[in-house]
Amino acid sequence: MATIRSRHNGASTTTATEEELQTSSSNNNNSKLGKGKGNQEKSDPMIYIIFISLLFDLLAFTIILPLLPSLLEYYRQNDTSGLYAVLTERVRWFQQLLGAPERYISVLFGGFLGSMFSFLQFVASPIVGGLSDYYGRKPVLLVCASGIALSYLIWACSSNFALFVLARFVGGISKGNISLCMSVITDVSSVKTRGRGMALVGVAFSLGFIVGPMIGALFAIFSDKSGGSWFVLPSLLAFGLAAGDLLVLACCLRETLPKEKRVKEISSALSYGLQLLNFSAIFRFAAIKNVPKKDIEALRSIGLIYFLYLFLYSGLEFTVTFLMYHKFGYTSMDQAKMFLTTGVIMTLLQGSVVRRLPEAKIKGYAIFSLYLIVPAFVLVGLAESSRLLYAGMILFAISTAFAVTCLTTLVSKYGNDDQKGSVLGIFRSLGALARALGPVVGSIAFWCVGSKITYIAGGLLLIYPALALQRVRI
Repeated sequence: MATIRSRHNGASTTTATEEELQTSSSNNNNSKLGKGKGNQEKSDPMIYIIFISLLFDLLAFTIILPLLPSLLEYYRQNDTSGLYAVLTERVRWFQQLLGAPERYISVLFGGFLGSMFSFLQFVASPIVGGLSDYYGRKPVLLVCASGIALSYLIWACSSNFALFVLARFVGGISKGNISLCMSVITDVSSVKTRGRGMALVGVAFSLGFIVGPMIGALFAIFSDKSGGSWFVLPSLLAFGLAAGDLLVLACCLRETLPKEKRVKEISSALSYGLQLLNFSAIFRFAAIKNVPKKDIEALRSIGLIYFLYLFLYSGLEFTVTFLMYHKFGYTSMDQAKMFLTTGVIMTLLQGSVVRRLPEAKIKGYAIFSLYLIVPAFVLVGLAESSRLLYAGMILFAISTAFAVTCLTTLVSKYGNDDQKGSVLGIFRSLGALARALGPVVGSIAFWCVGSKITYIAGGLLLIYPALALQRVRI
């Protein structure tokens, strides 16, 4: 589920982070840690360490989102590198091509920055997953967490726009930590506890995307932007949270992939990463070897479904802010109320219902959630009043709470023990690629054919992933 949002003065940035939750069962020695009441199997404590780590990471990551419009304005006026002026002209050309109003140029600019971040995740996740299958989860996680902390430190020092872009670049290539966290849960989970672990990760995402932007919004409202580098304080707060995450991982996380279960040669991990620069190889899961043919077919089917779903979903979701601002005249506060409502619904569902889903019902709920997103976006497209818009967005929240968590739980059971990181890295890369492409295509459709046709057509196209999942044999 990882949707990352910025809502400020009609601007919106969506990246994946989410985006996108995965795991798989390990062996019986790691997964069956004891019995609780009613024969219920206990979750490994490492799942809760991952929850805390992700919460720190996501709080730090989402602080920046409400600040982006103000940051872009700051660099427009104060950039000494010349990069902002060059990129602005490129974005202005795209904005004029679409016929978008002048006031949305910062939204499109933020969208391109978000797409860059997601594309870097797309490149980094499978490589990081493959390396973790050789070196182990913990050391690679520590490297990723260190890179993320460094990105916030660069942001704090970013007196010009080139440094800010460098900070986003370093943060993007370090974001393989999300798929590694899923791999850790895979290592320590059994079939019975896998769904609980994934839902707990979903709760971390929801909490991060509710609390983090609220903190950022306070900085956006109360910071004195007439002064110098007003963004230093929020960037240092993000750095502090990232440092806390690094400390938690270094002190509390144990290695969950024993040496005897790792790949034997580093060349295997490197060749795997290079293969994944080939789009066709990613969709075919070509790097996953020595598994039954039916498992590969299932992986390919679920991967394609996941990509198509997130591609359509992210494109429509990205333009929702345009719709609210342009059609309904929503202020920043109105938008904040809307997304607070959807965030709370997702958190409650993931913390109560989703985490308790039995293994046998995961596919059914995944299908249900994919079908539910269809009327959600159709209602949003047809909405002429806030009441109907809220109805569509509430259905959107319910669907989102189940969809990605259930899909990633399904894919997580495939692959051998030394391939879990690779499977999860590929799956997350598909999501990152979808989120890198979806907002751009969604923006083009929105401004070329209008909001109503875009949302209704997009919603109806989302029927296909649901139908396809019904036919997959898992």
